[in-house]
Amino acid sequence: MPECPCGSNLDLATCCGRYHAGTPAPTAEALMRSRYAAYALANLDYIAATCAGPAAAGFNRTELELSQLGTQWMGLEIVGTKKGRETDTEGTVRFTARYRHNGAEAALSETSEFRRIETRWFYWDRDSVPEGSAARAGHIGRNDPCPCGSGKKFKKCCGAGG
Repeated sequence: MPECPCGSNLDLATCCGRYHAGTPAPTAEALMRSRYAAYALANLDYIAATCAGPAAAGFNRTELELSQLGTQWMGLEIVGTKKGRETDTEGTVRFTARYRHNGAEAALSETSEFRRIETRWFYWDRDSVPEGSAARAGHIGRNDPCPCGSGKKFKKCCGAGG
C-alpha cells in the first residue's frame, strides 16, 4: 500500500484514505492532513466536500483543476494548532505545504480555520497574513494577493508563469 502524502509515515489506507472514503476526520488537524493528501492525489471531490461557509462560497472547481496542472505536492509541515480537538467546535491549523509547479519549487503557508458541524470537521476559511509582515516575506501562497499590487491573486499574476 502506498504511503500517505500527509507525512504521517503511515500507509494511505490507514491514514487519510479512510477519510477520503467517508469516515469523518476526528480533529481539525486530521482534516487538514487529509485535505493536503487529497490535493497531492488530485482528489478534488474530497476538497469540495470538506469546504463550508466562506470556503465553500469561494470554491471554484475549474480554477482548482487548472492550478493542479503541473503541480507536484512535496511535503506538509504542521506548524501549530489551536483547539480543533474531538470535543471542540472550531480550530485552526497553521501549516506550510511545499510544492513544485512547472519545475519551480514554492511553498504555501497559511493558518486555516476549521469548524465542526454536527459530527464532521470542515475547512471554513483562512487567516490572511498582513502585507509586509515577516511571515509573508518568506512565502507567497498561490491564493495570496500578488505583491506587485495588481489586486489579483499571486497565481493569476506574477505566479502564473512559474
